[in-house]
Amino acid sequence: MTVLPTELGLSVLMRDGSQAEHKDAESSSFMSELLEGRVNEAGYTEYLAMLRPVYAALESVAARLADDPIAGTIIDPAINRLEAIDRDLAFWAGEAGAPQLRSDAVDAYVARIEATAADPALFVAHHYTRYLGDLSGGQAIGRILARTFGLEDDRGIAFYQFAAVPKPKPYKDEYRARLDALPLTAADQQRVVEEVKVVFGLNGALFAELSTQLPRFAR
Repeated sequence: MTVLPTELGLSVLMRDGSQAEHKDAESSSFMSELLEGRVNEAGYTEYLAMLRPVYAALESVAARLADDPIAGTIIDPAINRLEAIDRDLAFWAGEAGAPQLRSDAVDAYVARIEATAADPALFVAHHYTRYLGDLSGGQAIGRILARTFGLEDDRGIAFYQFAAVPKPKPYKDEYRARLDALPLTAADQQRVVEEVKVVFGLNGALFAELSTQLPRFAR
């Protein structure tokens, strides 16, 4: 296995080393339709319902790794999303309650996250991919949803609201600086980059399942 040079900085290696996988995940049919405002309330509710176990696993493992010298460096409970997802599910699902879904993609994703409790460096890849994504492209998704559904006072899009991060860019810059300062060998950096690719693949599988339901989700 080729070992990546450490002078580039881990954050750059993670970003550049996963560009193809990132593009594949975000260009899924479901995400394309969501961003065009063509997914209905049921489709978005099921998307949130699939994300919930993923964030439950992320935040459970994060709590266990909070004092770890590697993972603990980037873990920040202030950006946890589970409570926000629950608020949004209550808004979208109403009295019917959140849909109870069976998903092989979600099961595989959750299992992969839980396995990183024994390998904190790999947990970094999962934390980075989800939370920095929420603070980046996720912000645009929140605005699109608000416009598409005529949402007021940010109701239904708590997932994209970070009260503790009024300005995402400085937070993301500081997060990347913490990544670059992690005491990882070049071989461990390579493992983290490979895991980021895996994470985008897991997200892609989740979107692929949702894409099969697009006729039902058409708005």
